Amino acid sequence: MKDFASPAYQRKKVTANRVKVKKEPVDYGKYLRPLKKVLPVAGMILAVVTVICFGYKALSRVTFFSLDRIEVAQGERVSRDEILALAGVARGNDLLRLNLKRMGEQIAKNPWVETVHIRRFFPDGLSIAITERTPVAIVNMGYIYYLDARGNVFKVLNKGDRLDYPVVTGFSEDEMNSDPVGTREALQATCELLRVLQEKGGFIMADISEIHYDKGYGFTLFTVSDALTVKVGSGDFAAKVERLSRIYQTLMAQRPAIQYIDLDYSDRIIVKKS
Repeated sequence: MKDFASPAYQRKKVTANRVKVKKEPVDYGKYLRPLKKVLPVAGMILAVVTVICFGYKALSRVTFFSLDRIEVAQGERVSRDEILALAGVARGNDLLRLNLKRMGEQIAKNPWVETVHIRRFFPDGLSIAITERTPVAIVNMGYIYYLDARGNVFKVLNKGDRLDYPVVTGFSEDEMNSDPVGTREALQATCELLRVLQEKGGFIMADISEIHYDKGYGFTLFTVSDALTVKVGSGDFAAKVERLSRIYQTLMAQRPAIQYIDLDYSDRIIVKKS
C-alpha cells in the first residue's frame, strides 16, 4: 500500500481537461430586422410632426378674423382715443387673440371709468362701452378728491377740474387706511345725505357750502352765507330734511339772529338764536 502521507510520495500533476469551443459569428441581423419594420413608421411619424409644427407656425401668422370695425361708446370725460390707447387695440389686430379681460382692466385704470363692457362681433368687429363716474362732492383730505354717488373717493382734482360741488370735511387718508370699512360706510352715508338734500330740499342744497363729518356725532352742514350751522347728526336724514324744508325759508329770513339749527331730534327742530 502506498503511503500518501509520506514526503517521498509525489503526486503527479493532472492537466485539466479543456474542451475547445468553436465560436460562431454573431448574427446582428436578427436584432436589426425588427428595426427595419419600425424605422419607416417612425420616419413617417417624424415627417407628420414636422409638417404639423411648420404648419402651425404658418397658420399662427395668418389672421382669419382681422379687426376692422371698432365701436366705442365714449363718455364726456374719456375720449375715444384715450380708450383705444388704454386698451392697446387697433385695426388689423387678430380678433381671436384679443384679451378682453386685460383690455378692460387697462381701460378701468382711468379714474373716471366706472364700468367697462367689451364684446367681439365676428368676423371683424369689436365694441367697447364705458360708464363714467359722476362727482357729487369734493372731499378735502389734505389733497382734494372727487366723491362719486357710491361713496368712492376716486380722483385727485387737477387744474381745470370743476369745483362747484359741496365740500366734505372730517375725513383723512390715515382713517381710510386704518379703518377702510368704517370710512367707506361714513362716505356712503355722506352720499345718502346729499341725495336726500337734492330730492327733498334742493333749495337747501343750493345754500350748503360744507358738510362736516364727525365720527362721534355725525354730520353738520354749513351754509354759504354767514356759515350758519345746521346740525344733522346720524341717520333718518329724509325725515330731518323734510322737517327743515317746511320752515327753511322762514328761518333764512331770520338768519342774522340764528346761531344754529339742530335737526338731531325725532320730532322737532331746535333753533338757537344769538
